[in-house]
Amino acid sequence: MTQSQPRFRARRAGIARALREAVLPARLLLVAKTMLAVGLAWLIAPHMPGVTDEYPYYAPLGALLSMYPTLMRSAKSSFQTLLGLAAGIGLATVVVLTVGPTWWTIPLVVGVGVLVSGTGWFGAGREYIPMAAMFVLIIGGQNADDYSLGYLTQTAVGIVIGLVVNVLIAPAPLTGVAAARLGAFREQLARHLDDIGSAVSESWPPEHEQWADDAASLADTAGELRAALAEADESRRGNPRAKGHRSRMQQSHEELAALDRIAHLIRDISDEIADTIWDRPAGLPLDPALPGPLSEACHAVAEVIARGGASSVEDHRVRGEAARATRLLLETVNDRTVDAGSAMGPGVLTAMHLRRILILSGTGSSTGD
Repeated sequence: MTQSQPRFRARRAGIARALREAVLPARLLLVAKTMLAVGLAWLIAPHMPGVTDEYPYYAPLGALLSMYPTLMRSAKSSFQTLLGLAAGIGLATVVVLTVGPTWWTIPLVVGVGVLVSGTGWFGAGREYIPMAAMFVLIIGGQNADDYSLGYLTQTAVGIVIGLVVNVLIAPAPLTGVAAARLGAFREQLARHLDDIGSAVSESWPPEHEQWADDAASLADTAGELRAALAEADESRRGNPRAKGHRSRMQQSHEELAALDRIAHLIRDISDEIADTIWDRPAGLPLDPALPGPLSEACHAVAEVIARGGASSVEDHRVRGEAARATRLLLETVNDRTVDAGSAMGPGVLTAMHLRRILILSGTGSSTGD
């Protein structure tokens, strides 16, 4: 198998996941709300008093800038955007009141705007500092005062409309999305451990080696999940629809912590088995008596991971079988250690890690039977 094949499969899976996430109900709701806010802003903007009605196109822009998946992020980013615009307009005003816009003052004020935006004081609004300054000097020209007032006022009108729409049609908390991604991660871990069990029992080298190439993706998935949970936490703040979601999010954080530790253990097993199979420098020989019980234990523990925290009669039976398979592997490792006079080998590490995985999966009490 060439190195490009795993990368192509990973890229294809990433594209498929991105397309699925683009049409999730929460994203479609954001699309509808954005369309509504932009339409209302364009409808209201021409009726603003004074000279501001000459710049109605900035109201839809403000509405667009205010729309984010969460209420708190919408409010924070909107405030930062207005602050950035005001700072940029202020820089341009200094130029207008002194030397005026020229071939050298325009790039100079843009450079100062970029410099100020690097302070980190303006958050999401930092990009609008040099932009606003340049617009005022180039587009505003001789009417810089009127343009500045219209630019800032109409953008603020659009932002207010966007925030009102976001409050009246509150976004759904993203706890369900985060929980679904946790379930997918659990299945990924189970599938990976199951593949390791199959690889150990095959003739070496195994016909399929995708499991070895995919080990690094477990850490990437865990990182993406941490970001998803952080976004789900933010989606609850100030959201009237988030009542009763706090305990669910606490459970999700605890589950991710356990799955993250399980992922580290599975990666250790995967790396050690791969080193042994392909005779890499770090590889240690696997005792001929271990592939059978090691494979059975991997399959059994993988099924426990896939079932999560369920507690039906069938779940208890599966956990009991996994505990027995793990205990049999431990006993075989101990017996072979005495016979061979050596404890070094992937069987020892795998036995220890599988037992730890069972404990993290809530089966610690049954492993000591």
